[in-house]
Amino acid sequence: MSNPSGLLIRQATIVLPDGEFLLGDVKVRGSQIVEVGAEVSFDPSDTDTLEINAEGLTLLPGVIDPQVHFREPGLEHKEDLFTASCACAKGGVTSFLEMPNTRPLTTNQATLDDKLQRASQKCLVNYGFFIGATGENVEDLLSVNPTPGIKIFMGSMKGALLVSQEDILEEIFARGDRLIAVHAEDQARINQRRQEFAGIHDPAIHSQIQDNQAALLATQLACKLSKKYQRRLHILHLSTGDEAEYLRQEKPAWITAEVTPQHLLLNTSAYETIGTKAQMNPPLRSPEDNKILWQALRDGVIDFIATDHAPHTLEEKAQEYPNSPSGMPGVETSLPLMLTQAEQGHCNIAQVVNWMSAAVAKHYKIPNKGAIAPGYDADLVLVDLNTYRPVLAEQLLSKCGWSPFEGWNLTGWPVMTVVGGQVVYDRGQLNTEVRGQALRFDAGN
Repeated sequence: MSNPSGLLIRQATIVLPDGEFLLGDVKVRGSQIVEVGAEVSFDPSDTDTLEINAEGLTLLPGVIDPQVHFREPGLEHKEDLFTASCACAKGGVTSFLEMPNTRPLTTNQATLDDKLQRASQKCLVNYGFFIGATGENVEDLLSVNPTPGIKIFMGSMKGALLVSQEDILEEIFARGDRLIAVHAEDQARINQRRQEFAGIHDPAIHSQIQDNQAALLATQLACKLSKKYQRRLHILHLSTGDEAEYLRQEKPAWITAEVTPQHLLLNTSAYETIGTKAQMNPPLRSPEDNKILWQALRDGVIDFIATDHAPHTLEEKAQEYPNSPSGMPGVETSLPLMLTQAEQGHCNIAQVVNWMSAAVAKHYKIPNKGAIAPGYDADLVLVDLNTYRPVLAEQLLSKCGWSPFEGWNLTGWPVMTVVGGQVVYDRGQLNTEVRGQALRFDAGN
């Protein structure tokens, strides 16, 4: 697949920034969208522009996945930046924000620079990397660049990245103005409940050990500190109805929250069918939690969607609970999962575009991303909303090779993915020569 210097996507159903649909054309020159219209003029003698017939397909801005764990460096047997970015391209994810719990941990400029260097050589899509708080690197948290923000594990973590004491959390919130993203679970409650339920090997107990109350306590503490210092806070992978109802009452303009497809679509019944593949942090909850999270998402209490793509090998997942690791892959299935929900009436396509592209770009201040409009970056995905196909393990590109959604029949699968004006995925074929760019985070955006 060679990439020309321009693209003309013809006769697509285009989702515009205002949520309206336009049957028309999108012209790309270099890495930018230059024209969007019902019929864009085209010189047939222009051999450097690739004309793409998109009749019957829907054109969306590329997905920005704001929470992934791609395992490089140090844990490449589970996933690496190349395999993960291939999975992104196939799933219509054109940009990602990756978490700091690699080996070594991403906690200073040197470890951030190492990841950026690796990504520049390996990533088919655009990338950004969080800096992790340890409680001992406050100075680094103030100075490292470029980063979307500071990641704090308030719970569900061992080692240096666990920051659960309120006085240390307060020191981080009190200094600087960089966005803080929290994994909100109360470690003291988790420790206590681990002792109460020790010796139980049914993975379903995971949702009782790390219960709704553990999540709510941590979210309340993070919000308290955010309000005290008016500090920009983002709550990662919100999982409970309790937290959603709390935020409905207590969330100021500078606090945002996200939800994963698995917390919307899976619940504790999944342990019976897929066992430890259903194990993640924070855990799956009840069908009632699913319902409340959906409503909070539709109402804007929850701002956007992330996958928390956290792959482990099948061998690791096959270990007996609690030795089995928590986490599941998600970048290849998130867009079709949500578009299928739109087709089924749980939301609409414009909402999916907002939750998975526009709102992420807005709240992380990523310029020129998340919309199909002149001047925006040509990060695009063409999807087929007329065909349903099942999730099949053998077709997945993530190195771990499994999905909690195997067998689910989905629509909206990507047909073509464009990153920076270059076709990176086309009807099953990857162009592994394409390289994404480091994302920018504009304080003044």
